Amino acid sequence: MKKLLFLIFGLAALSFPQNSKNMLELKQELKSAPKQNLEVSNVVDEMPKRKSPGLAIIYSLLLPGMGELYAGSYSSGKYFTIAEGGLWITYIGMKAYGNWQKDRYKSFAASKGGVDLESKNDDYLATISEYSNISDYNNEKALERNFDEMYDPSTYYWNWQTNDDRKIYRSMWVSSEQTFNDVRFVVGALIVNRIVSAINAVRLVSSYNKSLDEEVSWNFSLGISRPVNLPESLTFNFQKSF
Repeated sequence: MKKLLFLIFGLAALSFPQNSKNMLELKQELKSAPKQNLEVSNVVDEMPKRKSPGLAIIYSLLLPGMGELYAGSYSSGKYFTIAEGGLWITYIGMKAYGNWQKDRYKSFAASKGGVDLESKNDDYLATISEYSNISDYNNEKALERNFDEMYDPSTYYWNWQTNDDRKIYRSMWVSSEQTFNDVRFVVGALIVNRIVSAINAVRLVSSYNKSLDEEVSWNFSLGISRPVNLPESLTFNFQKSF
């Protein structure tokens, strides 16, 4: 029995230093080993961002239809863009026609009425279309005792060769003035087109944002972890919210 006990103690004594050495080496390796923790996370959120009604208004005011395009619904916005192009073409065309008619009646007044056009205002150009000459006009104003409205013959002289010439002049003058008056309606239409487009764009943005609240938001993450003295691991994280 004593021999058996001595044999056990002897084996324990021989194995203890080896085990101590192994523990110390393992501890040293843990201290000296570089920390190789690597984690990669890539979050993919498929839920689109909410859109701003303010930006939709700005885009529509700059160019009708762009607010609808921003809202993701250009199917209705394209009509505002087309209307904008048509109105601008109309505006440019009417301005050009009005100025052309104005140049025509001024040239006609100089050649047929003996009018000196230098420094003459629009009121004078309108007045000469109603009277055959300056004498008829001044006589009428004298009878009305509107002496301050009389013209100086040396500066504001005119005398139509025939009454038909005066009528031709007036026709051109009316055509030009009517065109310029109609341009104001085109400008008003341009403003209205922008306002209506902005209202429509805000409506579409509100509808778009409301639809986001009803959609499912998906969140997916991928991670790679490399712990010390352990194999690499691949982790997945998948979430959904309503």
